[in-house]
Amino acid sequence: MSVTIKSENEIELMREAGRILSIVHDEMAKIIRPGVSTMDINRKGEEVIRSYGCIPAFLNYNGFPASICVSVNDEVVHGIPDKKRILKEGDIVSLDAGVVYKGYNSDAARTHAVGEISEEDKKLIEVTKQSFFEGVKMAKAGNHLFDISKAIQDYAESFGFSVVREMVGHGIGKKMHEEPQVPNFKPIGRGMKLRKGMTLAIEPMINRGAKEIWILEDGWTCVTRDSQNSAHYENTVLITEGEPELFSYNKDLA
Repeated sequence: MSVTIKSENEIELMREAGRILSIVHDEMAKIIRPGVSTMDINRKGEEVIRSYGCIPAFLNYNGFPASICVSVNDEVVHGIPDKKRILKEGDIVSLDAGVVYKGYNSDAARTHAVGEISEEDKKLIEVTKQSFFEGVKMAKAGNHLFDISKAIQDYAESFGFSVVREMVGHGIGKKMHEEPQVPNFKPIGRGMKLRKGMTLAIEPMINRGAKEIWILEDGWTCVTRDSQNSAHYENTVLITEGEPELFSYNKDLA
């Protein structure tokens, strides 16, 4: 398994990519309300990305037809924006976005409420976000990769939610997807030892119901098999000797 350790110069470029991406998410969040289409969100995201001289990382990536993945309710990830898909009161919407800045990628996701949502969905969004932060506590040099995975799974499942197995986090850098894969559940073994300079996209995808998913006929949109809602939270993370650095997270914006 070939894992890239980033130089100081590469880290600085990725840090800037992440800073811009946190702004992109903040700007998209501002327009989320009933009556807005998923294509409106995509347009806003791409507009902000390009305004910083960046490239939308997802556009045409393996053929994906948009700049932002916009996934509503039971859509786990990779929802394709559509001008006819209109958000309504009570929906939840997950936005997954990436930017390329001077050849380096950042990747982050957030799930938002559309107007007033159910208490169950509020809890789902809150637990999904916190499961990320529970995992990140383990993301430091000397720990093992699956320490992150176990922390995410243990936290999410303690609330009765389930963890998607087929979709996982990943290394990130010059490429959007690099080694290693970062599961949100603990596989057998401990996984590789984490090293200073590794960069990971850690991204729990948590379901209200069962863990099983399937892919719709469009070849992209991943949904829960039981039609229960799903939430997604992700940041680009730098492994250090101490506390990890979150490139795509600004506590004043996120």
